[in-house]
Amino acid sequence: MNISIKAALLTSAFALASPALAAGTHPATGEQLSDNQTYTYRMLDDIKSFDPQINTDVEGSHVLRDLFEGLVNSDADGNAVPGAAESWEVSEDGLTYTFKIRDAKWSNGDPVTAGDFVYAWRRLADPATASEYAWYMELMGVENGAKVVAGEMAPDTMGVTAADDKTLVVKIDAPRPYFPGMLTHASTFPVNQKVLEAHGADWTKPGNLVGNGAYVLTDYTSGVQVTRERNPMYWDNDNTIIEKVVALVINDENIALTRYDAGEVDKTEVPAGQFPALKAKLPDETYSTPRSCSYIYMFNLGENGPEELKDVRVRKAMSYALNRDVIVGSILKGGQYPSYNWTHQKTAGFEMPDIEYSKWTQAERDAKAKELLAEAGYGEGGKPLKLTLNYNTSEAHKKIAIAASQMWKQTLGVEVELANFEWKVHLDKLRNGDFGMARYAWCGDYNEPSTYTDLFTSTSGHNNGKYSNPKFDELAKAAKTSDNPAEDYKQMEQLLADDMPIAPVYQYTQVIMVKPDMKGYPFNDLMNNIYSRRMYRVAE
Repeated sequence: MNISIKAALLTSAFALASPALAAGTHPATGEQLSDNQTYTYRMLDDIKSFDPQINTDVEGSHVLRDLFEGLVNSDADGNAVPGAAESWEVSEDGLTYTFKIRDAKWSNGDPVTAGDFVYAWRRLADPATASEYAWYMELMGVENGAKVVAGEMAPDTMGVTAADDKTLVVKIDAPRPYFPGMLTHASTFPVNQKVLEAHGADWTKPGNLVGNGAYVLTDYTSGVQVTRERNPMYWDNDNTIIEKVVALVINDENIALTRYDAGEVDKTEVPAGQFPALKAKLPDETYSTPRSCSYIYMFNLGENGPEELKDVRVRKAMSYALNRDVIVGSILKGGQYPSYNWTHQKTAGFEMPDIEYSKWTQAERDAKAKELLAEAGYGEGGKPLKLTLNYNTSEAHKKIAIAASQMWKQTLGVEVELANFEWKVHLDKLRNGDFGMARYAWCGDYNEPSTYTDLFTSTSGHNNGKYSNPKFDELAKAAKTSDNPAEDYKQMEQLLADDMPIAPVYQYTQVIMVKPDMKGYPFNDLMNNIYSRRMYRVAE
């Protein structure tokens, strides 16, 4: 899809709306600003959807934060700050939140109202929308949300109502001190009902899409690039400095680095293994900071999954035989953490459980893996074991998958066929249960352990491996009202170690390069919530 006539007209409006800031100094820091206020960055995969209630991927969320604004934003350190809601109050029992919607407009000039949020939230939970993030209403504990998602109650029975155009009232089922932070997630962003109904499935195309964020979508070429430009209707437009944001889809991280070196992109990921050398060469452009994401190999325990993986001994053997120290120390080299559990260790309120196999030497893990596989009737002296590992296109994913397959072959004699797919195909296969083992990563939606643990509940929309344990579900429910949920989370992590529906591999750091003249990147935000409007380019 290319730029439409409407989008072109909007672009000309941006030129007239350009602030004096771009030719002067930063209002807070006093830095001299560049005349060029375009920010270009590398995006690994094509965006799934520009619809806040349909998108599921992290990179898509970065785009949506530019096009839409939720009730709450994150500051540079990851703290919850006012967004479309200028303020909020919570009742003494912690069950009712009242949000005051600020005076703001959609990019077409319509006023942003509390009703826009009511419509979006009901739409998210409505089974007719078929959103993979419908379960987020359950995670937030919105009153009747779980029953609406299950199709047992109508969307208008949910605990989200508009007292008036500027007052949104949300009722939840249990106190959640972290509730405001959950509202930075794109699935909770408002949509303009009138625009959606006027254009139908085409409402997200450039020229049709109407948002309430700092930018509008002016160009989208599938698999190539996403361009957004300043929205003069945005309530804080006077303090926005970046004029244009361009995301270039570049699957190969080495090609992305070449384009970074050539000055074609301002931010890119560091290719696996190259961080030490690049940090030494360009210390002011190369960064490694904790990021709330966990990398795993998911086992398919569903009806379409291989029978061999239904045996927990096989799953444990496959997990134990992975040498995580080699993966993070010899392949990635970016400060990542070898992982033996699911929740990222830097998550607020998380206490690392006492997982036994994490304390063994790799030789001990290998020996136990051989023993378990033999007990299950496979390996040396038993039946041959052949499995398939799916992964999405990325040089790092490929290197890790090759290393893992070699570890399984050398330690256990297991033959693993590697199957590479483009991102959208990979996602479809995950959703359809069309895999044996699959590379998967989860980045936290908010900074609290339940953003990880709830993914493996039986009702989770992202539990593609179909793991199910009633005890796990009970603990997840109990954690919502517990005075000490950390204990529940530890028990849930222990169950994952006991049942091994996944093989944890590593926990992320954000390993990136950012041009020295690009300022305002949120390096200290564990959740990596990026808002382009807070960035700016200084004069060189």
